[in-house]
Amino acid sequence: MNDCPIPEGYDARRVRPSIERAFKERGYSGPVSITAYADQTQTPSHVLRGLSSTGVAVAHTRSGSTCSVMHRDMVEWRGQNPPPGTIMIISDQVNGDFSWDLARLQQRTRYGLFLAYSKKQCNDYLLVYFANCRWEKLLEEGGAPPVVVAGELSSAAMFYCKSCNFDCQSLKKFRKHLSSYKHGMEDAITPPVTKFLFATKSWARSYPASPEHATAKIHVLWDMNDCPIPEGYDARQVRPSIVRAFKEIGYSGPVSITAYADQTQTPVHHLLALSSTGVDFAHTLPWVHYSRMITDFEIWTRDNPAPASVMIISDEVASSKSRSKIICLKLQKFNYNCFLAYSVRPSETPLLVTSAEWLWENLLAVSETRRHILHKCSESERVVASTGMFCCKLCFCDCKSLDAFNKHLSSKEHRKESYVSL
Repeated sequence: MNDCPIPEGYDARRVRPSIERAFKERGYSGPVSITAYADQTQTPSHVLRGLSSTGVAVAHTRSGSTCSVMHRDMVEWRGQNPPPGTIMIISDQVNGDFSWDLARLQQRTRYGLFLAYSKKQCNDYLLVYFANCRWEKLLEEGGAPPVVVAGELSSAAMFYCKSCNFDCQSLKKFRKHLSSYKHGMEDAITPPVTKFLFATKSWARSYPASPEHATAKIHVLWDMNDCPIPEGYDARQVRPSIVRAFKEIGYSGPVSITAYADQTQTPVHHLLALSSTGVDFAHTLPWVHYSRMITDFEIWTRDNPAPASVMIISDEVASSKSRSKIICLKLQKFNYNCFLAYSVRPSETPLLVTSAEWLWENLLAVSETRRHILHKCSESERVVASTGMFCCKLCFCDCKSLDAFNKHLSSKEHRKESYVSL
């Protein structure tokens, strides 16, 4: 109510029907619960009375703590009301820590999100909204207030003091509490809850496979710059090591792998070894490297609907919010699993919610007792070597053999395209 107040002279009884009408216009007709947050000592009694008469709950919060209290209550509501469901947030504060934590929540349990704002639309673009609109416009389209019989709906509304954990169903008792010595002492002694309590930072990063994902497709996008093949490591072991890691946590679906790098810098013996196990190659240059990976991710998800899984092997995508936001948006909309691998553990919790994470060196680590098994796996993968493709992402040229790929990379046409891309 601080960011999106009831305009002066506006009948507070129209707020609820305005919100319900907005939902119905978009095809939503389920039951609607509404809680209004503010320092309610500053809210006129006639406004509180108008809201409560239509079943709107009123919550008193101290200045500076409204956003964190709203977030806490939203997390609690999600726990009590599993999807499908819809959440509408009426605030200008859905950004920063709030949107980061909500984006992670949405990747795990997907609710329809609606946003109303008074000043300007949130611009961090981490969340997928079904709709958003200006608060004033939403109120203007609400129509006439409902006819309310005295006492008929007010009993459904609650009044909460979030400072004292006090609640009641009477405006008179609520006002009396807010003016009481006990409430005043609580406000004076207890500092406001301004620290944001993240709901997702303590989440585990490894979960067993769900039945719907256990046998579904898995696509791996591998950044060879961030996570290179260690010196002396047999490149034929990369694919079986990744496949084995999936199987250890219950995933047995078909795995496709694409390795991204400036492939003119990749040793030929690595290209030969990887392609012999069916790994695809994408030639990119540093300044378009991540954009090509993300574009390919979007193309793959378009062609492979959920449920399915995606693995990102990259330090940059794991640690950068801007690099991972497109993947984050896709995970909020559709039932994809995500895995991460990186050469250096991120200093902060990644934006992407994962079913498993690995350090690159641990993923590749092979015990002596498994070398024979891996050797057999590598030999068996040679059968599908023809499926390994070589793609130049600058020229959009696909090659089916390493010789043809190398010939293309040394051609005048490719050098010209590389120069244009500078």
